[in-house]
Amino acid sequence: MVTVDASPGPVRAPRSLRAAGWALHLYTASGSVLALLAVLAAIEGDVERALWVLLAALVVDGTDGMLARRLKVSETIPGFDGARLDDIVDYLTYVFAPVVLLLTSGHLPGGAWGAVVAALPLLASCVQFCRKDAKTEDHYFLGFPSYWNVVAFYAVVLGLGPVVVSVVLVVCSVLVFVPIKYIYPSRTRSFRLLNLALAGLWLVLYAVILAGMPDPAVWAVALSLAYLAYYLLASVFLTAVQRVRQVRG
Repeated sequence: MVTVDASPGPVRAPRSLRAAGWALHLYTASGSVLALLAVLAAIEGDVERALWVLLAALVVDGTDGMLARRLKVSETIPGFDGARLDDIVDYLTYVFAPVVLLLTSGHLPGGAWGAVVAALPLLASCVQFCRKDAKTEDHYFLGFPSYWNVVAFYAVVLGLGPVVVSVVLVVCSVLVFVPIKYIYPSRTRSFRLLNLALAGLWLVLYAVILAGMPDPAVWAVALSLAYLAYYLLASVFLTAVQRVRQVRG
């Protein structure tokens, strides 16, 4: 007797869901265009416009992941690697465009030394973006998470000189390889609601500060720096707590 395999084949997602998934991928990909606009603004010497564009890129990056999980795009469009797209766009907006901005705005040394210092975050982030453990299973970033756009923002807002910015770039490039687990605001389970609220507040403060340039409100700058202090201290604290638990078994 010949038996017929009656097991169902893969179920195709409804057309509406697939259309929504492709629209979301396009939304993520728009970050690459924002990176181009930021670079062009930097080259033209319009620092504030470049920072506004990088803020738009932050908003895109901060929302596309949650939308992707809600729409289950990995299931509705299984042949497309949305995570790889996200990494490509993140490298352009978090790493390449901010470094160009630092170079063109005079916040790095001139000549060969400036190029050498600028190369450090580019190279360190290349390694980090290719590491399989860069995002841990419990949803942290392992090593400094290439927030070079944040570095560029404060270099401009605080008027930091080339020496200070160079030191920051060197230190943060080294921290990329130091196994501290940094909070992933939208996914880390510990203090998740607090982290989301504070990250959203920081984005608002970013806009308030930029709107007030070249004389931003002191209170807004102070609050935004307080969030950075919280982020760093909370990341180190949670890393230490996890290691103590591992030692105790």
